[in-house]
Order: sequence, then structure tokens, then C-alpha cells
Amino acid sequence: MAETVLTPPATQTAKGRWIDHWDPEDPDFWRETGRPIARRNLIWSIFAEHIGFSVWLLWSIVVVRLDDVGWNLTTSQTLWLTAVPSGVGAVLRLPYTFAVPKFGGRNWTIASALLLIIPCAGLAWAVERPEIGYGTLLLVAATAGLGGGNFASSMANISFFYPEREKGFALGLNAAGGNLGVAVVQKVVPQVIVLGGGLVLAYAGLMYIPLAVIAAVCAFLFMDNLSEAKADPKPVWRSLRHPDTWVMSLLYIGTFGSFIGYSSAFPTLLTAVFDRQDIALTWAFLGAGIGSLARPLGGRLSDSIGGAKITMVSFAGLAVGAFAALWSVQHQNLGVFFVSFMFLFVATGIGNGSTYRMISRIFQLKGQADGGSPETMLQMRREAAGALGVISSVGAFGGFLVPICYAWSKSESGTIQPALRFYLVFFVVLLVVTWVRYVRRGSSLAAQGV
Repeated sequence: MAETVLTPPATQTAKGRWIDHWDPEDPDFWRETGRPIARRNLIWSIFAEHIGFSVWLLWSIVVVRLDDVGWNLTTSQTLWLTAVPSGVGAVLRLPYTFAVPKFGGRNWTIASALLLIIPCAGLAWAVERPEIGYGTLLLVAATAGLGGGNFASSMANISFFYPEREKGFALGLNAAGGNLGVAVVQKVVPQVIVLGGGLVLAYAGLMYIPLAVIAAVCAFLFMDNLSEAKADPKPVWRSLRHPDTWVMSLLYIGTFGSFIGYSSAFPTLLTAVFDRQDIALTWAFLGAGIGSLARPLGGRLSDSIGGAKITMVSFAGLAVGAFAALWSVQHQNLGVFFVSFMFLFVATGIGNGSTYRMISRIFQLKGQADGGSPETMLQMRREAAGALGVISSVGAFGGFLVPICYAWSKSESGTIQPALRFYLVFFVVLLVVTWVRYVRRGSSLAAQGV
């Protein structure tokens, strides 16, 4: 039987840069051929996803200065402007996951990068026109959700490139590079919008239009499509029949949902709770930056210790951070509030990396339980990629719910304490769920080292 030959990416024809043979689990193939190709695709995937995340969270820092250009918004209205892009991004993650098997990872990276021009141009047009009204402003902010969909397609695509033994760290790097876009946008935008001595909020959107174009061009020139990943969308639907897809979705709400929700709400909370716009514009980026850098650490620790155990540690840390934040609000202690949120961001980052590592491991074990044939393992890799998209979509709704919960708490009680109490209980519940399903002695998945 003739061996399938890898077509070198540099010699691809009009069919596009498609690689027909890909076997990262083969040590010889991985060492001689696979690793440099996978690394190249990972680098440019990170860049495109980084721009997507930046656009997704643009409004988290822009809203802090809206009143300075003529808008007169309440805290609840401001938090809704940060929440709606998160909600739209969560919804888009599912179709973006389907886009990888439909169009190819490289091809969809090009298209999704170019789509980012829409929210950037919309923001540049809307922010300095208070006469358009809050409803129109909210609709324009919603288009930033296009940047949130990029994560699902990027992670699903990269999951095919790497062998199981390196997948946790690779996915952690891919996600961290994207997540860092939140920190970068919250650090850079406050400086860009005051270039020239005045305040021009439109610059926040305009600066990312050329970057989106560059991301698309780089994906066109340097990324590849895998034939293994191009299949019918049925594996995505089949991934829904596994109970673990839904359990992991719940856990991911607690990790990634908290990360994106806290990232979008943190600058507003510093302004609304402590009236410190200066700190919000200067230092709020640290939270997203720390959380992003912690993500590959969570993946690396999970590769060696086990994702479920690290996830439990993450939820324990989140509960501690929520308790400290609650105490700081009760005692109006800005220092403890800031430090507690930094701790929360670290815990979310570690948990993001560990939960994603758990997903690929769970589906690997399911494939082995079904016989472990090459066909079965390929099928499970496809279902795992589908599950990654579904879980990232459900989890991202946390980014919508967190600011909304803060907005409700502030409008109903005049303080964010009820919201913080809810998060404290929620994290404890998720810790128990993780232990019962994946760590508890007697659990079949715990015995196999999820």
C-alpha cells in the first residue's frame, strides 16, 4: 500500500495550502516534518487571535472616557457596553468552530481577520457622536463580538497540529497570545487616544484596522490548512452527546468566563466603586496581562500533574480571591481590591489552561475506550476539536454574565457586594463538581489521569 506523502506547503497549487498527510503522534514525522510546520502555524494563529481579542475588548477601556466626549452614561449602561460584545462573541464561537472543517483553518483565519474591520470602523464612527443615542452605540459595540469568535476557530485549528503530549502547552500558548490582546488594548489605547494633545476616541478603532489587514495577509502567506481537519461538521454535533462536553462547559464558564468578564468590567469597577479613573486607565491592563501569562503555565502543569487537579486549585484560588475582593469593598480598601483582582486573574489564567488540557485528554481516553484504532482516534480528535468550540462558546457567556451581574448588583443595591457573594459560592460549587467528576477516588476518569 503506497504511503501518503506530505505535500510541502511551499509548493501548494491553486487548491490552496492544503496538507494531506498529518500524523503528529508519529515521533519521526513530528521530529522531521511536523514540528516546524506546527510552530509556524501556531505563531501566526497567535498573532491573528491577538488582534481579535484586542478588538473584542476595545470597549472595556473606551467606555471609561465616553463621558469626556459628551456621553452621559450610568454605571449600568457602561457595563452593558462591555457585556454585549462578550455575549455576541460567545454566540459566534459556535459557527466559527464549524468554519474550520468547512473552509480550512488558514482560510478562515484570513476571513475572520478581515471581518474585524467592521467593529473597528464602527467604533471610530460612533464614539464621538452622542447624538446617535445609546441604542445605536450599543449596536455598534455588539459588532466587536466578531473578535471573540476568533478564539474558537483558532483553538480548534491548532488542536489538530500538535501531538497529545504537547497539546496542553501549545493550546495554552495559542490562547495566552490571544488573551494578551486584552492587556495590550487596555494599556495602549489610553495613550493612543490622547496623541496630539487632545482626546480622540476614534483612534482606538482606527489603529486596529491596518493590524487586522496585516493579520489576514500573514495568515495567507504563512499558514496551512489540514485535510484531516476539513471534514463535515458532524463531529461537532457528535461532541454534544458526551456529558463531559457540558460539564466542561460549566467549568469553563468559571475560568474563561471569569477572565473575560473581569477583564471587561475591571476598569469600570475601579471608576464606579473607588472613583479612580486614573488607575483604571493606567493599571487595569495588569489583570488581563497576568491572567494571559498564567494560561500556558496552567497547560504545562496539567501536562505533568493532570488537568483536573490543577483546575481544582484554580477554583480554590478564585474563591479566595472573591472573598478578598468582597472584604475590600466592604472596607473600601482600594489596595486589597486591586491585589485581590490580580489574584483572581492569575487563578483564571491557570484554570483556562488546565480546563483546555482536560478536554483533549478526555476525548483521547474515550477513543482508547472505543478500541483505539487509528480511525477511532481520528474521529475523537475531530470531536474534541468540535467540543473545544462548543465549550469555548458556552464558557464565553461568562464574559457577558459577569458585567451584567455587576450592573444588576450596583443598580439594585448600590454596591457590587451581592455579585461578589454570588461568585464566591459559584466557585466553590465548581470546585466540588471538578472533584466529584474528575478527581474523586472511584471516578473512572480520575483513575486514568484526566
